[in-house]
Formats: sequence, structure tokens, C-alpha cells
Amino acid sequence: MEEEKPVEKNWRLRLHEVIYESNTLAGKSFDVALLVCILASILIVMLDSVAVYHKRYGHLFFVLEWVFTGLFTLEYLLRLVCIRRPLRYVFSVLGLIDLLAIIPSYMSVFYAGAQSFLVLRGLRLLRIFRIFKLSHFLSEMQFLGVAIKGSAYKISIFTLFVMTLVVILGSVMYLVEKGQNGFSSIPDSIYWAIVTITTVGYGDISPVTPAGKFVASIIMLMGYGIIAVPTGIVTTEMALAVKKRGQQNEACPNCGREGHDSDARYCKYCGAKL
Repeated sequence: MEEEKPVEKNWRLRLHEVIYESNTLAGKSFDVALLVCILASILIVMLDSVAVYHKRYGHLFFVLEWVFTGLFTLEYLLRLVCIRRPLRYVFSVLGLIDLLAIIPSYMSVFYAGAQSFLVLRGLRLLRIFRIFKLSHFLSEMQFLGVAIKGSAYKISIFTLFVMTLVVILGSVMYLVEKGQNGFSSIPDSIYWAIVTITTVGYGDISPVTPAGKFVASIIMLMGYGIIAVPTGIVTTEMALAVKKRGQQNEACPNCGREGHDSDARYCKYCGAKL
């Protein structure tokens, strides 16, 4: 019995390297195969929503869907097997995403019948969430989340300023246009100000008076500057996040989480040895 433990340990470690790591040939091959399966399954969901393709290839799509469901189920189970604390993975963000990618197909089995056909179609649409499984391949872009988090406060303050601005400008336009030409109320005028300052410009409401056109021109010019501000904030935070990243892509064999420092010897989430 004592001789079997190293064999079991080696087997689990090899499986962990293939599934969670990408610095080996086997790990890279697994990631590429998984990526192809994810994209193919998403493509099938999209094609199946087209009436012509569904009528002609519906049975083929159904079979392929269950093939991919079986593959993703096997992948999910293997991820649980090769880590010592599978519950940490189950309740992690990626674990919930993986579960969400396979559970709709199994749920559809319990909603068969003519009366529940619409519910069945709705459940099948949930399979599009498999696109979030692509987050497995975005470990190099973790700094993007750090940048967004770092700029959230600045952007929220800026958004509050813009909201105040559109309320003021919308009220001004309501007074200038004297409640006519589509500016029949302050909320409608605020709606026009939002559409204009974001440079969308639906054209369903437009000023007619010279004063209204002048105010509209000012709002349009302000829109260009307003769009550039949040972009600059996020870009600056991204540059700072890249400098501070200093992380490796190794996944913890105990909890499966990534994002450790390059010189880390133990997992910062569960304390297990890397």
C-alpha cells in the first residue's frame, strides 16, 4: 500500500500539469484542444439558432452538442480529481463558469415536451455562456482586471460629473427650445443630451432654434473630450499594472488558483507548496 502512494501522487501531478499548466507540450496541446472545442461548441449554438440551418442540420447539431457536453463534463471532473481541495475550484469563478457551460444541456433533459418547448429553447441559449470558458486562456491578461479595478473610483467620479452635466444641459435645451421640436419635457431633453454628448446622435430629436443649435454644437465638441477621459484613465492604470505584475502563471496544485508572485514558493490563497 505504501508503494502505491508515490504512483498516485505522480499520476495526479502529471494530470495537474496537463490541465492547469501551459508550460509543457502536453499542457499546451490540452489548452489548444480545449480552445478549439469551446469555439466549435459556440459556433454550433449560433448556427442552431438560424432557422434554415436548424431545419436542415438540427439532428447533427444535437449530436455534436452532446459530444461537446460530454467532453466538457470529463474536463470538469478531471479538474476536480487532480487537485487536493476540489471544493475550492467548484466555488471559484472559473469553476462556476465551467459548471454553467455544461449544466444547461443536462437541465434540458428534464424539460422535454411540447408545452415546455420554449423553456427548453431558453435553456439551450444559456450554452452561449461557454464563451466565458475562454477566461482559462487569459492568464496573461490578468493585469486588465487590476487596471479596471484601480480606475473604478476615478471613472465613477467622472461618470457622476457627466450625469450632472447632462442634467444641466438637458434642462438648458428644454428652456431654449421652449418645450418644442421634440424637447417636450426635461427627461426627453436629458435623453437628447446623453445621446449627443456620447456622439451617438440618433437624430430622432434635434434643435431648430439658433440658440439650440449653438448649445448643441458646444455639447458635441465636449463629447470628444469626455470620451477620451475614461480611456486615458484605464490606459494609465494598465501601464502601472503591467509594471507591477511580476506574477507567474503556475496554478496551485491544491486549490487551482493562479496569480502568484514570480518568486513565490507557497500559494498565497491556501498556503500549499507550489
